Amino acid sequence: MELFDVLEKRHSVRAYKEKDVEEWKIKKILNAAVIAPTAANRQAFKIVVIKTKGRENELKKIYGSDWFSKAPVVIGIFSVPGKAWTKSSGKNYGDVDAAIVMDHIILSATDLGLGTCWIGAFNSDNAKKMLFPDEDAEPIAFTPIGYPADTEFKKIRKDINELVFYK
Repeated sequence: MELFDVLEKRHSVRAYKEKDVEEWKIKKILNAAVIAPTAANRQAFKIVVIKTKGRENELKKIYGSDWFSKAPVVIGIFSVPGKAWTKSSGKNYGDVDAAIVMDHIILSATDLGLGTCWIGAFNSDNAKKMLFPDEDAEPIAFTPIGYPADTEFKKIRKDINELVFYK
């Protein structure tokens, strides 16, 4: 798929087929994450790959919607603020870096014919306790990954003139 086709095709998927994702696809997605750009190339992030089968109740403590754990895999991205680059103004770029990494994950999954949904409204305390309790890691985003059950979608976006300004 061409890059602009991937960008057009990507959308939030909230229904998944009961079909495992091939391991080679997960590895390819993770490689895309590892090569993502980060501030000062610090790579101050951790990625957690969770196989959902048998962990549905545990995953509900992170995000309560049933469809979240219906996909065969959930990937989470954590920032490691203590290792991230910080601007002279004091702004730590760990969360920005993690968002870039998650975007690489989501776009590469789309390119491989998989569905995703960026999840930001999760229970941060539970995610940290369950996945990295003893580390300086802050959960930033999660996404289920699987084969979409429904390929119909309508992407609604504002007009470019409402969002882009030239000065």
